[in-house]
Amino acid sequence: MHTVSELERRLGIWFYATRTAGIGGIIKQKPSDFIVREVTNREEGDTGRFLILELKKDNWDTHSVIRELSRRLGISRKRIGFAGTKDKFAVTTQKISISGIKDDDLAHIRLKDVSLRIIGRSNKPVSLGDLYGNEFEITIRGLKGSEDEILQRINSISAEIDAMGGIPNFFGVQRFGINRPITHIVGERLIRGDVKGAVMTYLAYITPEETEREEVREARQLCHEGNFKECLKRMPLRYERAILNELVKVKKSTEQLNESDYIAAFNALPVNLQKLFIHAYQAYLFNLVLSKRMMSLSMDRQQPFNAALVGDIVCYRNEHGFADPAKLERVTEEKVDAINRLIKRGRAFVTAPVFGFATELGAGLEGEIEREVLAAEGIELSDFKLSVLPALSSKGTRRPIIVPVKVNCRELSDDEMNPGCKRVKLNFFLPKGSYATVVLREYMKVKI
Repeated sequence: MHTVSELERRLGIWFYATRTAGIGGIIKQKPSDFIVREVTNREEGDTGRFLILELKKDNWDTHSVIRELSRRLGISRKRIGFAGTKDKFAVTTQKISISGIKDDDLAHIRLKDVSLRIIGRSNKPVSLGDLYGNEFEITIRGLKGSEDEILQRINSISAEIDAMGGIPNFFGVQRFGINRPITHIVGERLIRGDVKGAVMTYLAYITPEETEREEVREARQLCHEGNFKECLKRMPLRYERAILNELVKVKKSTEQLNESDYIAAFNALPVNLQKLFIHAYQAYLFNLVLSKRMMSLSMDRQQPFNAALVGDIVCYRNEHGFADPAKLERVTEEKVDAINRLIKRGRAFVTAPVFGFATELGAGLEGEIEREVLAAEGIELSDFKLSVLPALSSKGTRRPIIVPVKVNCRELSDDEMNPGCKRVKLNFFLPKGSYATVVLREYMKVKI
C-alpha cells in the first residue's frame, strides 16, 4: 500500500484506492497545464433581464473576477451570478449572468487574461443548480522513465478504477485551503461554540507547511501573542485585517475582550466565507468516515468498499445520470442484492454523511463507523445547530462514497519545461462537488 502525505492524513485522506505504482510528476507548472470547462444544462435565448456571458480566465480566481467586474460596471456583486468557483492557477471557462445591463455596457471592459463572450439572454440567472460538472484537461509534467513504462502504469491504474466503478469521493486538499489548510480547524471551533478559538485559529495558526510569506507569518505570531494592534499594522491580508480592525476597535475602550467582541469580529467576514469553515469541517469528517470504511473492508472483509452492506444508505441516479442525495434508501437484508446490482450498473451509490443536525445515521458497519468518528471528535449532531451563529447551522446531507470517472490519456511526449522528462495530458469529466486532484493523486501517488 502506497503511503499518503502527512497533509492528506491530517485531512482525513488515509489511503489510495489503486495499488499500481504511480507515475509521479508535477501539476500546475503553468496555468494552461490545468484547463477546466464548466458543463451546465442551460440553453440561452435572445430576451430576458439577465445577460449571459462565457467567462474565460487565466490565473484569476472566480471571486476576484466578479469583484473587479462589478467595480468597473458600477453595480453590486449580487447582480452577477455564476454556477461554481473555479481554480485560480488554471485556464477556466464558465457561464456568468449579469442583471440589468445592456450588451454595449461591456464594450469598455478590459481585464488582463480575462475574456467575456456574450452568449444570449435569459430571465433566469446562472446559479449553482445549473452546474452538472466540469471537464478537465490536465498536463502532468516531470515524468521519469520510458514512455512504455509510463503508459503501462496509467493503463493499469485506469483498469483498477474501472473495476471499482470510480474513485473514492474524498474532498480534496483545496477544500481546506491550498496555502493554509486550516478551514476545517476553524469550523471545528465554531461547531464547539468556541468563537474566540475560531477567530484566533484563523488569525494566528501557522501550519506545518509554512507556505505563507514571511511577513504574514510574522504578523500571525504577533496576533498569537495578543498584539492585535501591531499585527494589524503588518498584516497584508484583507479578511484578517477586517477581523483585526474590530478587535483593535474594542481594545481602545477596554483591555478585556469578551465573547460578544469575538462574535462581532468574526462577523466582519462575509457570510459565504463563514459557511465555508463549517463545510470544511463537515468535509473532514466525511473523509474520516470514508477512510475508516476503506480500512475496515480491506482488513476484515472480502468486499469492495463501495458495495452496499445491510444498514448502508444509498442514493439513486437522477434523470441526468448523476447521483442524487435527495433520493435516499436504507439497505435491508431483503434488498441488498438488488441494490448491489443497481450499483454495478451505475444506478445507485452508497453514501456517507456530510454530518448536520438532521443527519440520519447508517446502521451496520457504516453506522458503527459514523458513530465512532463522532465519538472520537467529541461531537454530537445537535452541535451543528449553532446557537451563537445560527446562520451557520447545517442540516447536513449525504454524499456518494465513490465518483465514476473515465480518464483518457493523450499526448505523452517530451517535456519542454523539464529536460529529460516526459509529460502527459489526462482528460476526464467529474460531476459537481468532486475534485480533479483526487483523481490525479491515484495516478501520481505523490504530494500534489
